[in-house]
Amino acid sequence: MSILVDRDTRLVVQGITGREGQFHAEAMLAYGTAVVAGVTPGKGGQQTLGGRVPVFDSVHQAVDRTSANTACVFVPAAAAPDAVMEAIDAGIRTVFCITEGIPALDMVPLVAAVGSAGARLIGPNCPGATSPGRAKVGIIPGSVHREGRVGVVSRSGTLTYEAVQAMTDAGIGQSTCVGIGGDPIIGTTFTDVLALFAEDPETDGLVLIGEIGGDAEEQAAAWAAEHLAGIPKVAFIAGRTAPEGKRMGHAGAIISGGSGTAQSKVDALEAAGVRVAGSPTELPALLRDAGYRG
Repeated sequence: MSILVDRDTRLVVQGITGREGQFHAEAMLAYGTAVVAGVTPGKGGQQTLGGRVPVFDSVHQAVDRTSANTACVFVPAAAAPDAVMEAIDAGIRTVFCITEGIPALDMVPLVAAVGSAGARLIGPNCPGATSPGRAKVGIIPGSVHREGRVGVVSRSGTLTYEAVQAMTDAGIGQSTCVGIGGDPIIGTTFTDVLALFAEDPETDGLVLIGEIGGDAEEQAAAWAAEHLAGIPKVAFIAGRTAPEGKRMGHAGAIISGGSGTAQSKVDALEAAGVRVAGSPTELPALLRDAGYRG
């Protein structure tokens, strides 16, 4: 099994004729994801990716013609919230938004609207998700993965790649790797993803990769302590030396008012029984020390 993306994923790529959309749609298709449609207003009727993927003017048309059930958004920040809502209005229930730079004030009503529709938004400013051997949606390199039974959830794209590569090199495969995005307001949280992994019979271990800013990691730690006591779980928190008041990388990676520090997150995770690594490369050994035998 897996979460969010699998062999039943039928993907529509919004912004597929742009440079980023086309490049990553090609990579998703090459990995084995069923990329069934693309959307670029005004370019409906065209074919892209060597004639393998039809382009439509709207997501409604794409869903009607191809039965797409998942969307991946590669649309500029000014138009991305409308693109997400277009997908939701067309009946898509899982939307990955790769776009970065969307204002927080635009995200507040969008997250509420997606929730009211009973849909799920992953992102924005996220790398997507990969279920190795099944499907990948987004920009995570397919080559770093190995099929297995450890779930990975992360706020950082590049740290995800580093951690997953270290796991793969150590012979530890992944069930699904999910990048939730590093913005202050996102559609799917650590806790949301942990709850999905908790219901997945093919996930026997967990890796959480967090960073400074906010309290999402602390909330996840509290949830894990109550619901994931029997599962080996480890974490890495980036930004231990970050100064207060300076944004580090992601828009949400900022220590403000003394809250959101790396140490507060490490303390919360360790109190919940989650072992915390000093670097992403330490995660495989720490996972085995925590009892993972896969």
